[in-house]
Amino acid sequence: MKRLRVGIDNYGLYPLQLSPLEILQWAKEHGAEGVSFSGLDTKDKEKTDKAYLKDLAQFAEDNNLYLEWGGGQHIPRDMNNWNKKDLFDINKKVAEEAGILGVRIIRSCSGGLMRWNSESPKTETLLQETADTLRSQHQMLKDHNVILAIETHFEFTTHELLRLFKLCDAKPGEYLGICLDTMNLLTMLEDPVFATERILPWIVSTHIKDGALRETSEGLITFPTEIGKGVINLKKIIQRLNTLSWDVCLSVEDHGGSFFLPIFDPLFLSEFPDITPDEYTCLLNMAQLSEEKIESGQCAIVEREKWPEFCEERIQRDVLALKELIRD
Repeated sequence: MKRLRVGIDNYGLYPLQLSPLEILQWAKEHGAEGVSFSGLDTKDKEKTDKAYLKDLAQFAEDNNLYLEWGGGQHIPRDMNNWNKKDLFDINKKVAEEAGILGVRIIRSCSGGLMRWNSESPKTETLLQETADTLRSQHQMLKDHNVILAIETHFEFTTHELLRLFKLCDAKPGEYLGICLDTMNLLTMLEDPVFATERILPWIVSTHIKDGALRETSEGLITFPTEIGKGVINLKKIIQRLNTLSWDVCLSVEDHGGSFFLPIFDPLFLSEFPDITPDEYTCLLNMAQLSEEKIESGQCAIVEREKWPEFCEERIQRDVLALKELIRD
């Protein structure tokens, strides 16, 4: 069995306001084996020139740390006002940065949450536009020898991602892949194990994050938890990842906040036409188990504004817990 490397995503440490190089140093000092950079804030983007990227790559190589890059996008719209947006130059720039770093994986995320907004374009419209955009970038991404890893975020379900790849005439390991965020799947009304199985051949990157859900009179609330404190069967997911013929690094991502899903609203539920009765039942069973864990004090929602108080120690514990999990 191959050795799985446990690292971090930089997003969870945003409150510390560390530079990319300082993030790598933090990883080394706290037992993480690499860093997936989901994206950089404006200040860090401005100073990330070729020399700085080479310094990052050298530090990672000297300390045997893996690197993955971010900043890619795939939905050709401004997600705030839905105006059309050209993504070619954005993705070309991050592909060039990845080339300097010597890495293949670029995480892509456009923001999502369109199903929660009645004024947004239909998901099928955005899916088709995304396919058109990504097909036009095929050769560019191939020339830069990178894989644009679309995160399982709040944009498309795994069912829709599979349709997207078909529309793009893409093949696993070519120019498109998936960054598997294990907790976001709950928010998209998917059982994380079932969803992982659906998209397994496409997974090239991860955000390993535990989570839980609460059932209320109005719907479900999903939220991240410490690894091992939630209800996601991370062990089974990692076992499936371990069957892949290529290495997939396990990058811990954690943060505060929660997400409301008005599942008793037929209009909202209709936005998830692929959900099956079996998977829906699994989610409700997970909500029951979550309630037991909440009542016993094993997990609780950390509000986003309070995350800076928790982030460093919690991510340290996440890394240790994930390493323990893959040792069992």
